[in-house]
Amino acid sequence: MTLSLRVAIVGAGPAGIYAGNILNRQVAEARGEVAIDLFESLPAPYGLIRYGVAPDHPRIKGIVNSLHEMLDAGTIRLIGNVEVGRDVTVDELRERYDAVVFATGALKDAPLDIPGIDLPGSYGAADLVAWYDGHPDVPREWPLEAEQIAVIGNGNVALDVARVLAKHPEDLLPTDVPANVVAGLEASPVTDVHVFGRRGPGHVKFTPIELRELGEVPDVDVIVYDDDFERAAGDPHAEQLHASNNQVKVMTRTLNGWRKPADRVSTASRRLHLHFLHSPVEVLGDGRVEGVRFERTRPVGNGSVAGTGEFVDVPVQAVYRAVGYASSPLPGVPFDESKAVIPNDGGRVTDAAGSPIPGVYATGWIKRGPVGLIGHTKGDALETITNLLADATAGALPASAVEAAGGDEVLELLEAREVHYTTWAGWLELDAHERALGEASDAPVVRERVKVVPRDEQVEISRAGSLVGS
Repeated sequence: MTLSLRVAIVGAGPAGIYAGNILNRQVAEARGEVAIDLFESLPAPYGLIRYGVAPDHPRIKGIVNSLHEMLDAGTIRLIGNVEVGRDVTVDELRERYDAVVFATGALKDAPLDIPGIDLPGSYGAADLVAWYDGHPDVPREWPLEAEQIAVIGNGNVALDVARVLAKHPEDLLPTDVPANVVAGLEASPVTDVHVFGRRGPGHVKFTPIELRELGEVPDVDVIVYDDDFERAAGDPHAEQLHASNNQVKVMTRTLNGWRKPADRVSTASRRLHLHFLHSPVEVLGDGRVEGVRFERTRPVGNGSVAGTGEFVDVPVQAVYRAVGYASSPLPGVPFDESKAVIPNDGGRVTDAAGSPIPGVYATGWIKRGPVGLIGHTKGDALETITNLLADATAGALPASAVEAAGGDEVLELLEAREVHYTTWAGWLELDAHERALGEASDAPVVRERVKVVPRDEQVEISRAGSLVGS
C-alpha cells in the first residue's frame, strides 16, 4: 500500500520542525506522499530558539540555520499566527488531517511553593526570558529596580537570567536584543546577582559552555564561596560523577578556578555570586520582596541533600525562580496536570483509560516534560513519527471527514474567520526587515538584526509579502 497522508503539526519550534522533516524524509523513502501543515501561534517560526534562548548565545542560535533549511525546502507549509483551540479547534484539525502531532513545548514557569513567593518583586524566569527575547505577548517594560537580585535554580536558564541581568546592556548590542530591552537594562541599578542551588557544586545542571561564558562577561566578577565547597567535600556521589563524566570535570575545574582568598577584592562594577547547598524556604518582605531565607543543606551520598537546620537570610529586592518549565493544556486534548504533559505511549496520545487515540500524537517537551537539550528533540521526534507511520501502514489512522481539495481547506476556514495567518514567505519578509533594521542601527557595533516585538507589526510586515506559493 502506497502511503498518502495529510498531517498537521502544532508548534513550529525545533520539536515540530524536526518532526515534520523526519516525517517527510521517511515517507519519501517509502515512496509515498505526505502534505504537512505546521501551525504556530506566533507570527514567526522557531519557538524556543527565537523566544527562549538568551540573545547572547549565537552558537546555540546557529541551530536556526538548519531549521531554516528544513522549512525553506518547501515540503512543510508554515501557517503562523494561528492559535489552535481558538482560531481553529482540535476537532476541526482532526476532520481535515489523517494525523495531528502536538509539539507545543513548555512555556510557563514551574511553581515554587514557598511562603512569600507571590510578593511583588518575585518573578518567574520564563517571563523574564520572554521579555528580553522580545516575545510579542508580554509587556514591553520590565520592573528592573533592584540592586541585589536572587535567582533560584542551578540550570542553564538560571545562568542565562543571571548573566543577562548582570551584563552591561552595551555588551548585548551585537545580538538581536530588542530596543525596548536595551533601554530597560540601561536603567537597571543592579550591582549583585546571586544564583542559589540546593545541591553542591558537583551536581549543577549547567553545561560547560554556559558556565564558562560567565567568566567572559566584561566588568562582572564571578564569586564563589569556599564554605560551599568545604561543605560539599567528601560526597561520594559527586566524586563518582567527577570520575566518570568529562563535563562534570570541566565544570568543577571552572568553578575551582574562581575560588579566591577570603580577602579578595572585587574590581568590577557588578558581581555574579554562585551559592551552593542553599534550599529556599521563604521569600521575605513586608509588602514586597526584601530578602530570601535559605536552609543550608548537606549531601547525603546518593545525589540528594538534607536540611541542616541552619538558616541564612540574604537581602535582595527581587527574586527570579528558575526551577523548571511546565507545559500548558490545549482545549480538546488530554492533559496530565501532575506531570504537565500530554499523556502518551511512545508519542501516541492516550485517553483516560490509557488507550491510544487514533491519529493524535505528541513530541518534544509536551510529550516528555522539559528535560534535555534542544538536540534531544530529534530522537524524540523520530520515535513519534515512526509510530505514526506504523499506524498509517497498519490502517489504524481515522479517515478524514473533510475531503481534501487541493489542501487549502484550512486556509479557507481561517480566511472565513478573518484570521490573519502568516506563511513562510511572510517570515522571509519579516526576517529581511529585521536584518535591515540591524544594518540601519546607529549602535557602535554591527548588528545582525533588531527584533520586531509587537505582534501586529510582525503580522503586517509578514503579510505584506506574498501569501502565494508558501
